[in-house]
Amino acid sequence: MEKGKEDIFKAMLDCAFEVHSNLGPGLLENAYEECLMYELTRTGLYVERQKALPLVYKGIKLDIGYRIDLFVEDQFIIEIKSIEALTDIHLAQILTYLKVSECRLGLLVNFNVKYLKDGIKRVIL
Repeated sequence: MEKGKEDIFKAMLDCAFEVHSNLGPGLLENAYEECLMYELTRTGLYVERQKALPLVYKGIKLDIGYRIDLFVEDQFIIEIKSIEALTDIHLAQILTYLKVSECRLGLLVNFNVKYLKDGIKRVIL
């Protein structure tokens, strides 16, 4: 049975909460990224980690080092942070990734918070 977009998005949220409830705040981004990838794949989702995201400029494909933290089911971007607070530049980053990848929905997750609900932003292009 194929999962719908909202089912996949809910699974992404559930997995993020699972990771945060087990690890809490204070670790490096790559630790959360690895654990979140584990949880997502454990639920049966297809996930690519550190997926290269080329920029196409005037018809020329440029590999300039953009990397999506987690790319889920070829349609969702998860950008992971472990910082004091999310700012407009972090929102701009995921919006740029959505635009360049032609995805419509992303999740910006800051794991360095006491309550994960305060560190999650659903981002729609």
